[in-house]
Amino acid sequence: MGILNVTPDSFFDGGKYLRPEAVLRRVEEMVQEGVDIIDIGGESTRPDSQLVPLQQELRRVIPMVRRIRKLFEVPLCVDTYKAQVAREALEAGAKMINDISGLRFDREMARVVASFNVPVIIMHIRGTPRIMQRNPRYKNLIKEIISYLRKGIDIALTAGVSSKNIIIDPGIGFGKTVRHNLQIIKNLAELKTLNQPILLGVSRKSFIGKVLDLPPQERLEGGLAAVSLAVFAGARIIRTHDVRSTRRVVDMVQAVLDS
Repeated sequence: MGILNVTPDSFFDGGKYLRPEAVLRRVEEMVQEGVDIIDIGGESTRPDSQLVPLQQELRRVIPMVRRIRKLFEVPLCVDTYKAQVAREALEAGAKMINDISGLRFDREMARVVASFNVPVIIMHIRGTPRIMQRNPRYKNLIKEIISYLRKGIDIALTAGVSSKNIIIDPGIGFGKTVRHNLQIIKNLAELKTLNQPILLGVSRKSFIGKVLDLPPQERLEGGLAAVSLAVFAGARIIRTHDVRSTRRVVDMVQAVLDS
């Protein structure tokens, strides 16, 4: 899953893809690099990020979905927790929704996803993006993540979402310390008890920078190490800024697993 942020303030690629021409060039690059899904987002959810008004998010995302769909066959996922953005994106041709709130921030989201019969990513988050990194604490990290995701699955199923359309994400960096993120990767296989495909997004994130003392531009190798461990533990979708490198790592790990 390739990341495409049409935002001015995302932590790694903010401002790079604000013009339609730049967006389409990046989509073409990702397709050539072997992307399977492109995840397009119109609101940064980095720590301390500001809320984006609904109409502004719609203006950023919907025209881009329409343009991409006209030119490329790659499936588009829209990264949003707003039901109206999801609805209009799906009407414009998106095929999947990525909800960082695990269907909590907008209670209409589950019904929208169900009505279009598309996959949805249910992610774990502690708090909101603006406050999530203010001293996050857990009594039992993995159990609490599993409990949160299980409730999200129940919300989806109750709204009529098919079980085959539910993907889970433990939410690396969303209300977690460096140690929490490392523990999630180490114990990722425990999420298999939920019997849903696991997505993981570690690309360029701050925990890698803190472990290796590196800025976002130099975190590729650290992220790929985490990806290798995640795929070995059972992750089935990897969300990344670096499609070519990640594709090669995933394919190599999968070849070992299939041998």
